[in-house]
Amino acid sequence: MVEFKGTREAFAAALYELASVNDKVVGVFPDALKAMRAVSFGETYPDRYIECGIAEQCAVDVAAGLASTGLLPFVGTYCGFLTMRAGEQMRTFVGYTDLNVKFIGVNAGVLGGEREGVTHQFYEDLAFITSLPNFTVLTPADPEQMYEAVKYAAEICGPVYIRGGSGREIEIYEKDAPFSRDGITVWKEYGTDAVLFSSGYVLDRVLAAAELLKEQGVNVTVADINILYGKNPSRILELMVKTDQIITIEDHNINGGLGSYISRLAVENRPVKVKRIALTDYAESGPAKELADAYGFSPEGIADTVKKALASQ
Repeated sequence: MVEFKGTREAFAAALYELASVNDKVVGVFPDALKAMRAVSFGETYPDRYIECGIAEQCAVDVAAGLASTGLLPFVGTYCGFLTMRAGEQMRTFVGYTDLNVKFIGVNAGVLGGEREGVTHQFYEDLAFITSLPNFTVLTPADPEQMYEAVKYAAEICGPVYIRGGSGREIEIYEKDAPFSRDGITVWKEYGTDAVLFSSGYVLDRVLAAAELLKEQGVNVTVADINILYGKNPSRILELMVKTDQIITIEDHNINGGLGSYISRLAVENRPVKVKRIALTDYAESGPAKELADAYGFSPEGIADTVKKALASQ
C-alpha cells in the first residue's frame, strides 16, 4: 500500500493514477507544481501539464477552456489564492457555466499554514466557495481521504472544490476507506448528550475530546462531515434528531463553513442548539499544533466547550 506523507502527496498520487487510465486528465498549476508535490506528474505527462506561472486567474480560465473541449482539468495551488485571487474566474467562468473543473486548495486553516502567517494560512475559502451554485465542496479529514476525494471528484460532473492541508496531516482513516457519498461518517457513538460534527483536519482532536468527555461521564457521538451543503443531507439529519446539543468543530472562520451548514439544517429541519467552535479573528503565525491548541482546537479545549454548552441548557 502507498503511504502518504500528507494531503499534497495524496493529491499528487491520485492525479497520477487518474492520468494513467484517462488521457483526458490535465494538470493546471499556477507556479505550484512543486508545492502540490506533483513533479512526477509533470515529468511523466509533460503534454498534460500546463504551467501558468504566478497567475491564478489565468490558471482558472485555462482550465475552463480545457473543460469546454471535453478535457478533465485539475487546478492545484494554495486555497486562498484560488478562492480570493481567482474567485471571480471560479464563479463566472466555471460555476456559472457549470464546467467540469476540479480545484484542490491547500494550506487550509491554522493547521495548514505553519509559521507562514496570515498570507499563507486560509480560513475564509469555504465561506466563498459554498456560496457558489453548482460547486461540490469536499472536505477530507486526512491524506487517505484526500486521495479518495480526488478520485471521487473525477466521477462528479461539474465543478468541485477540495480542501487540502499543509502536508503534515495525521492519518485517521484506514487505507482504501471510501469517501462517503452521504457526506458523513460516524466515528464514535458513546451517547447523545451531544453530537460533535467535525470537518477537515481537526478530526483527530475531536475524537480525542470524545475520549476525555467519556472519562468525565459525558457521552457523545462524533461524526466527520466531508461534504458541505450536499444535495442529500438525510443521513446528517438522522443523527441530528437524536440529540438536543450539537457542537461543530472546524479549522475555518466561524461564518460560511460547517457551523453555518449545520445551523441551516437545524433551522430548516429540526430546531436544536448548535455551538460552533471555529476561528473568530485572524490567526497568528506559529507551529501548527501549538497554534491550533491556542485557538481552541485542543482536545481539552473542545471538551471544555462541550461541557459549558451542556451546562447552559
